[in-house]
Amino acid sequence: MQQQAFEQPKSTLVIYGVTEDGKKFRPSDWAERLCGHLSTFRNRRIYFSRLLRPAVRDGIKCVIVEPELAVEHPKIYQLVCDFATTNRLPMRPLASNEVNR
Repeated sequence: MQQQAFEQPKSTLVIYGVTEDGKKFRPSDWAERLCGHLSTFRNRRIYFSRLLRPAVRDGIKCVIVEPELAVEHPKIYQLVCDFATTNRLPMRPLASNEVNR
């Protein structure tokens, strides 16, 4: 099987944990589980990768996906995009004025 190559996206993506009808996506730890694909554990603590990390934006649990993920870990990038699509979660580019929010 050939590994699919991705062109690096131009901006950071945010996957929002809300359903099409506006309800919180369940289970409540979905973002941490998804980001666990690139996390490490040290001293009984989890460290999330800068490429794929959970966040809360405007009170909504989200996943931040950095553009480098598509190049450095294309299979994980595909898994994350497929997860958002399958579960009908909104996935939007992060505006440049929102980067440090």
